[in-house]
Amino acid sequence: MAVHWFPGHMHKALKEIKEALSQVDILIEVLDARIPYSSENPEIAKIRGDKPCLKILNKADLADPEMTAKWQAHLEAERGVKTFTTSTDDTAKTKQIIELIRKTCAQKDASVKTINAMIMGIPNVGKSTLINILADRVIAKTGNEPAVTKNQQRINLGSGIVLFDTPGVLWPKLENPNTGYRLAASGAVKDTAMEYDDVGFYAADYLIKAYPEMMKERFKIDQLPNTEIEFLELAAAKRGALRAGGRVNLHKICEVLINELRSGKLGRITLETPDMLIEEKKEMAEVAAKKISDKDKRKQKFKDGSLTPDKKDRKEKREEKRAEQSARMKKRT
Repeated sequence: MAVHWFPGHMHKALKEIKEALSQVDILIEVLDARIPYSSENPEIAKIRGDKPCLKILNKADLADPEMTAKWQAHLEAERGVKTFTTSTDDTAKTKQIIELIRKTCAQKDASVKTINAMIMGIPNVGKSTLINILADRVIAKTGNEPAVTKNQQRINLGSGIVLFDTPGVLWPKLENPNTGYRLAASGAVKDTAMEYDDVGFYAADYLIKAYPEMMKERFKIDQLPNTEIEFLELAAAKRGALRAGGRVNLHKICEVLINELRSGKLGRITLETPDMLIEEKKEMAEVAAKKISDKDKRKQKFKDGSLTPDKKDRKEKREEKRAEQSARMKKRT
């Protein structure tokens, strides 16, 4: 899914993050526990270098706990990365992040110098709420929609820790087409930048395969169908998402599905797994290789010209004849 949403302030924020990075001792990246890969900004990995990184899997209370554990193991396989799970209703656990920062930066914590931590995350991942809990006061504006924070700010958490807050930043190009669907389904992009029907079909296809029992229970369906369209038709009938004459209102039932997924009413669901990531990266590599191959073929075709075999043969003969004439001229001189 192509998500066309990269406001100007995001471009500015990414530039400011790069400029401030030299002053930072540790990066804190807030991820959505339901989509740890899709909510992980690849631009951060490019600029992080060898700085330690604490990845917070927020909204863990909405995610599949078994999958969250698998994602933690997968993420911590990367050098310098530690993970921690939080949910917005567990303030006591969230405050443990301060101690984790100290432990990770133990050498600097033992000195008189301030520990500078930079916190970042995609829009609507719950970063601002975490900051307010850590600061014990309302510092960052919160809201149940993306792109609430617009400017970078520094927050003194006390105990020798200063937190660099950054606006929620997506990245200009989503390489993995599935990432766009997952970001949209979780609420990381504004609803005006997505098509409810497209996202609803994607979510329905995944959910009936990954969480069939939850879908049967939530929508009171005894036997799940094999396709997403059949499921949405049944769900629409159960929820009264119908138009005049009993026709299914696909937009309405897709809206219901997405909203209940976001709120957790469907149950604790994770929209991607480490195994899916491995397979999708393989597919992406194949697509990238094909693009390079196609590009090389177009270049060669441009060099050769759009010639039929017959024309190409005549062209080669003309070039041979010119070469022979040139050789004879050289002998005469």
